[in-house]
Amino acid sequence: MPYPRSTHACEHTMNQTANVDQQEVSKFDRVSKLWWDPKGKMGMLHVINPLRSQYVFDHAEVMGARVVDVGCGGGILTETLARAGADVVGIDQSPMSLDVARQHAEKSGLKIDYRLQTVEELVEKEAGTYDIVTCLEMIEHVPDPAAIIDACARLLKPGGHLVLSTINRNLKALLFAIIGGEYILRILPRGTHEYKKLVRPDEMRQWTSASGLQMLGIASLMYNPLRKTFKVAHGKEDVNYMAAFVKKA
Repeated sequence: MPYPRSTHACEHTMNQTANVDQQEVSKFDRVSKLWWDPKGKMGMLHVINPLRSQYVFDHAEVMGARVVDVGCGGGILTETLARAGADVVGIDQSPMSLDVARQHAEKSGLKIDYRLQTVEELVEKEAGTYDIVTCLEMIEHVPDPAAIIDACARLLKPGGHLVLSTINRNLKALLFAIIGGEYILRILPRGTHEYKKLVRPDEMRQWTSASGLQMLGIASLMYNPLRKTFKVAHGKEDVNYMAAFVKKA
């Protein structure tokens, strides 16, 4: 069943627990042991993590910042933020992924506050207290992505920064990200993404603007299948894209 695409995030009527797709949670529980295997089916996340984290660093001062990583999974980006000097909270709905994240952080000597919590629950207690919110490859896995973006915006202090990443909903994404990436090249576990849940850049712009955010930039991760490498193309809206925003005062 297609999820609702709100014209204004504040107008959604869905309750907090309804904005979690339990099938998606189960999916990530099943692959939780793969998070920290750089040669496994989550390996590409390790390849692109330096590019994504650098995108965060380029748009926000991480050292000493209070940061929440929404949909943190096994903690790949979360640990990078902690190593860069941030005070980091990681939230997710996959208990098994969080267990893996906690264990890996402990082994790595990192202090990270991992919580089994939705972003809507977090904003009830900690609205306006974060300098940076990251939400990477998460909004395409929930029933109401506009509500997630609105909650992320409400977590930020005025002048705080939000970095989002997701996959475009177009023919190229269907061919390359889903059919090519999951079924032919097998660089992602099969069934990771559903085409109807992917998010177009114009939808992201609409939702972020409605939530009081100003876009600072957009970029795409461009994959070279021969070299099996990625590069960042700034200003490009391709298949896998990320965008940075600032909360208006």
